Amino acid sequence: STQSTWHIINNLQSYNAEVVSFNAAEKTAEIKVNNNIYTVSAKDQFDVLLDKLGLSSLNNAKVSEVKAPMPGLVLKVFVAVGDEVKKGDNLFILEAMKMENIIKAPADVTVKTVKLKPGDKVEKGQVLLQFS
Repeated sequence: STQSTWHIINNLQSYNAEVVSFNAAEKTAEIKVNNNIYTVSAKDQFDVLLDKLGLSSLNNAKVSEVKAPMPGLVLKVFVAVGDEVKKGDNLFILEAMKMENIIKAPADVTVKTVKLKPGDKVEKGQVLLQFS
């Protein structure tokens, strides 16, 4: 089991912090600090990107496609038509501004069409994968 209570000293102030609840799927936690409960959420760069693409409420909405988040060069494609992928699985690698971006599945889906292959140059907003 992991530690869920801490004693924190910051700027000579003493705080008792305790993780009351943690939801891994939603990346949210309730943390009690000196008997006040705060709800916090954690986002990595993929969550921020999904928010930007309007794909953040994925567990509720049916996801039908993935669009290129930015212009770039497709380096590798990990999925084929008919593949069942889980949320977070790698779909493809897009090189943009000399950085490799691994684009992950936004939800549990089945691949219906693959409109990209390694070496393709794609434009922002271009539909690259469709799901059924």
